[in-house]
Amino acid sequence: MWDKLKALEERYCFLEGELSKPEVIKDQERWQKYTREHAELSEMVESFRRLQQVEGELLEAKEMLKEKLDEEMVHFLQDEIARLSNEKEKLENHLKILLLPRDPNDEKDVIMELRAGTGGEEAALFAADLLRMYLRFAENKQWQTEIFDSHPTDIGGFKEIIFSIKGKGAYSWLKYESGVHRVQRIPTTESGGRIHTSTATVAVLPEAEEIELSINLQDLRIDTFCSTGPGGQSVNTTQSAVRITHLPTNTVVTCQDEKSQLKNREKAMRVLRARLLDSMIARQQEQQAQERRTQVGTGDRSERIRTYNYPQNRVTDHRVGLTLHKLDQVLEGGLDAIIEHLITHDRAEMLRKAN
Repeated sequence: MWDKLKALEERYCFLEGELSKPEVIKDQERWQKYTREHAELSEMVESFRRLQQVEGELLEAKEMLKEKLDEEMVHFLQDEIARLSNEKEKLENHLKILLLPRDPNDEKDVIMELRAGTGGEEAALFAADLLRMYLRFAENKQWQTEIFDSHPTDIGGFKEIIFSIKGKGAYSWLKYESGVHRVQRIPTTESGGRIHTSTATVAVLPEAEEIELSINLQDLRIDTFCSTGPGGQSVNTTQSAVRITHLPTNTVVTCQDEKSQLKNREKAMRVLRARLLDSMIARQQEQQAQERRTQVGTGDRSERIRTYNYPQNRVTDHRVGLTLHKLDQVLEGGLDAIIEHLITHDRAEMLRKAN
């Protein structure tokens, strides 16, 4: 572990030097790449340097304890050795986690797609509840959100809605949300008081940057048409809605929430890049399917991952068997406890394999 940490510290120092060079600053692609790598290494290098400092202080305290000292000084040194030993153990465990293979997309922004599943209007209302939950979660993290495209229902639900979340580490948190979400509750339209089960699917896509995923414009068919649904006077009167088809993969993206055709086109391209990147990731993960069956972040959208039970104020994540009787808090964006549990489980599995 030490050799690897020393090598990473050398790389960190090299990057610090490179980032101040005029020729690197002028080359924006290289500068951005170095900046990201420098930021990713900073926590590891700081922890490693602190570990080295703690080990030096620990050795010094143990050497002093061999000398002839009064009782008060002996007690002080023993307490100091215990404190430093505890800190050393925590730093070593933290560094083991930081050295685990990282998902290269963890620091990316995300594009999320929510779709009503089985359950008709109730499923669409549940999709709207999930949207509100994710927007509140993003607000709690001080992340930015932006709606790309939506297909609302007459009673306030969504057949489908696509939106982005921008913030440091957004994908590292939200990637665990991909899958089928199930709700159990009495619908407002149910007169007999019976509990219904409905579903909605969530897709979390890391947002691809233009420099890492280029798209040949000749591979695109771009159609414009009149917007439908709420939107004021411009609806059904201007060709502002945009549909982009990526011909090699037959991937179709539609955006119509903006009154500007240019803005809709820009948003559609962002969604298209994210979907194409997601497809690339899925192909890579197929090659590692056996390994990923033991991990929680599979991103399998056909997998039922969570149940929201309203009568019991209960939410259960089926992947790790976690149940919380705090559904009201979760729906207000309080997802931290669930996602932290999933992250811990994922890391524990990776550590077990590494050892």
